[in-house]
Amino acid sequence: MSKRAAKSKAARTATARAWQRMLSGRRLDLLDPSPLDVEMEDIAHGLARVARWNGQTKGAHIYSVAQHALLVEAIARQKVPRLDDKGRLAVLLHDAPEYVIGDMISPFKAVIGDSYKAVELRLLAAIHVRFGLPATLSPSLQKLIKDADRGAAFFEATRLAGFDPAEARRFFGKPPKFSSTLERDYLVPWPAETAQARYLDRFTKLMKA
Repeated sequence: MSKRAAKSKAARTATARAWQRMLSGRRLDLLDPSPLDVEMEDIAHGLARVARWNGQTKGAHIYSVAQHALLVEAIARQKVPRLDDKGRLAVLLHDAPEYVIGDMISPFKAVIGDSYKAVELRLLAAIHVRFGLPATLSPSLQKLIKDADRGAAFFEATRLAGFDPAEARRFFGKPPKFSSTLERDYLVPWPAETAQARYLDRFTKLMKA
C-alpha cells in the first residue's frame, strides 16, 4: 500500500462513526460505552427484534433474543430456586449487548476471534453498572448463566432450529430437566411487541424487588 493510500485509510478510520443512535435519543459509544447512555426501553425494543439462529427457526415470528433471555432466566430459576433478584437480573441481561451488536452466531464468532468479545464485554459492563450490578459477575453466577444458556440453546435447537437431539447434545451438552409448562410458555415464538413487553415487565419486577 502506498503512503498516500495508507494516509487516506487512516483518515477514514479516524472519522468512522463508532456510536449507535437509539430510539430514546441516546448515542451509545461502542468503543467507550457509558452507563448513562443505557436505557432499558432501548434494550427491550432491540432484543425483541434480534433473531436467534440467524432467523432459521420455525414459526410465524422470529425467535428473538428477548424471548431467549426470558427462557434462560426461567431455566436458571429452576436450577437455583434460591437465586436472589440481582442474580436473576444478571441472567436476564446476559445477552443485553446484542441490542447494539446483534446476535452473531457462534461459528462466525469463531471466525473473527476476540475483537467481538471485547466489544461485547465493554457493553455488558456498562449495562451492569447502569442497573446496579457488578461490572464483572462472580464465577459461580457466570457458570450458572452459561449452563442455563446452553440448556436453552439445546431446547431451541431441537424444537425450533431443526437439530436432532444427538446433534444438539454434541454442541450444547446434556439438557436440563424441562417442564411442559416452560416449553409451552417460552418455545413458541412471540410477536416482537409481545417479546418486548414481557422482557420489560420481567425487568421491572426484578428491579422493584
